[in-house]
Amino acid sequence: MAAELHVELVAADRSVWSGEATLVVARTTSGDIGVMPGHQPLLGVLESGPVTIRTSDGSTVIAAVHGGFISFADDKLSLLAEIAELADEIDVQRAERALERAKSDTDGAAERRADVRLRAVAVH
Repeated sequence: MAAELHVELVAADRSVWSGEATLVVARTTSGDIGVMPGHQPLLGVLESGPVTIRTSDGSTVIAAVHGGFISFADDKLSLLAEIAELADEIDVQRAERALERAKSDTDGAAERRADVRLRAVAVH
């Protein structure tokens, strides 16, 4: 069994993060899933939520992911997201304003996106 897996986190408009990891935790339509080296092959649908990547050097990368797919085989994990952004890239004040605006407009989808962004920053 390999000690690490290669991870590619890609959004529709860019490559967000790529590297070696020991664990990735993501939310799928079937629930939260943790993928480690040697995991059984899988293909799933990503739900909006934070993705946690434990890198091979011991650091942690957190990203807010909004929909997409997860695929794992041969110690290669692909997270193909509609929208994804690293917690370091998120402007907290802007996300808080977006959340308040979405609540006042009763825009459930926008509210979920803003909430996921804030949760990703909080975990980070």
